[in-house]
Amino acid sequence: MTTLVIANKNYSSWSLRPWILMRHHGIAFDEVMIPLDQPDTRQQILRYSPAGKVPVLVEGAVVVWESLAIMDALADSHPDLPIWPKAPAARALARSVAAEMHAGFRALRAAMPMNLARRFAHRDRGPEVAADVARITAIWRDARTRYGADGPFLFGADFGAVDAMYAPVVTRLDSYSWPVDPDIRVYMDTVMALPAFREWRDQGLRETWVVPHDEVDEEPIADYRAPAQ
Repeated sequence: MTTLVIANKNYSSWSLRPWILMRHHGIAFDEVMIPLDQPDTRQQILRYSPAGKVPVLVEGAVVVWESLAIMDALADSHPDLPIWPKAPAARALARSVAAEMHAGFRALRAAMPMNLARRFAHRDRGPEVAADVARITAIWRDARTRYGADGPFLFGADFGAVDAMYAPVVTRLDSYSWPVDPDIRVYMDTVMALPAFREWRDQGLRETWVVPHDEVDEEPIADYRAPAQ
C-alpha cells in the first residue's frame, strides 16, 4: 500500500509536487492530510517522518520524505513512467534545475507564498524576487528550447518531476499577477489546465483553514475560496 502524507492543498507547495506527479501518472495512493498551523500538526507529522515535515511517501516499510527524494523513489518504483527524461543530457539538466528549485528562490517563496484562494495585484516585491523570477523563467525557456519541441512541458511531451517541482511557482506567478512573456504564459496555462492540478486546486478552495503566515498583508483583488455551506 502506498500512502502520501500532505498538508493543506491551498497552501502546501511542497505537498503539491509529488501529489500532482502521482495523480497525473495514475500512481494509486492513499492520502493522509494533516492541516498546518494546528496545535498537534508537528506531532501528527512525526508519526510518519522524523523530519517533522510534509510531504512523506510511505510504501510498506519504506518511508521517504522531501519532495525531490520522493520523486526519485517514484522513478525507481515506476521505471516505466517518464518521471525523468530518458536521455542522459536531458536528465542531467532536469535533475540540476529540479535541485535548484528545491534549494533556492527563497526571496520569491517568502514574498509570494502559495495561496490558491486569492489573487493579488502585481506590485514591486523587491529586486531579489525579480531576480528569482528572471532565473526561473530563464530555466523554463532554456528547457523548452532545448528539449521541449515535441510537447508542451519543460522536457517535451511528458509532465515530469521538473514540471511538478515548478508547479507551485506557476501558481505564485499567477496568483500575484506577475507579468510574463507569452511563451511563459502558455507554459503556465498548460500546467494549470492539467486535470490533476485542477483537482488539487478545487479541493484546496473548499478548505476552511487559514494559515496566517501564508497570508500576505495586502488586500486581494479576488477571493476564490468556496463559500461556507
